Amino acid sequence: MSTLEDISALLQKGRANEVKAAVEKAIAEGLDAKTILEEGLMAGMGIIGGKFKRNEVYVPEVLIAARAMNAGLVPLKPLLISSGVKAKGIVVIGTVKGDLHDIGKNLVKMMMEGKGMLVHDLGVDVPSDKFVAAAKEHHADIICCSALLTTTMNEMKGVVEALKSGGVRDKLTIMVGGAPVTDSFCKSIGADVYAPDAASAAEAAAAICAKSA
Repeated sequence: MSTLEDISALLQKGRANEVKAAVEKAIAEGLDAKTILEEGLMAGMGIIGGKFKRNEVYVPEVLIAARAMNAGLVPLKPLLISSGVKAKGIVVIGTVKGDLHDIGKNLVKMMMEGKGMLVHDLGVDVPSDKFVAAAKEHHADIICCSALLTTTMNEMKGVVEALKSGGVRDKLTIMVGGAPVTDSFCKSIGADVYAPDAASAAEAAAAICAKSA
């Protein structure tokens, strides 16, 4: 098994310290940072994402794998920066105003990072103007709004309207998700993409950014 396959396999098992050591070994072997990221860390996270989508693994396994990926990124990040490797897309994510749920949002963030996205997490209870400010500040490709409560779903419409008023609506894609959210609701508020789960959200984001690259 190659070092890159080792990294992927260890990440899937959530062995953070061993993933970090394997990444350091790959660096010592002279592999470039982009290859280690894409064929080692991201490959492993991609497999976990697929399994999560098929209900073969669950939230705890995804969290452990994401922790292992972050451990692997520690020795890799300085090399990625120095070699000028850019993120595949820029995402701003948050749970809308009035809603304090964050497990789903956090899973989406991890899955998107596993696809090579740079994700700016605004947290929970995020007002629409904060989404707009972050979209402008970070030159976001995608805005992701999460809601778990039916009572906060309509805040997503407020985000769409605020992005229009802020003059950035046409420059980005708006993605929505959360337990009560549906594709028809997404269309009704003028958002672009509905994602039923974290793995689907990450796949959609990667496709959107690949298309606009």
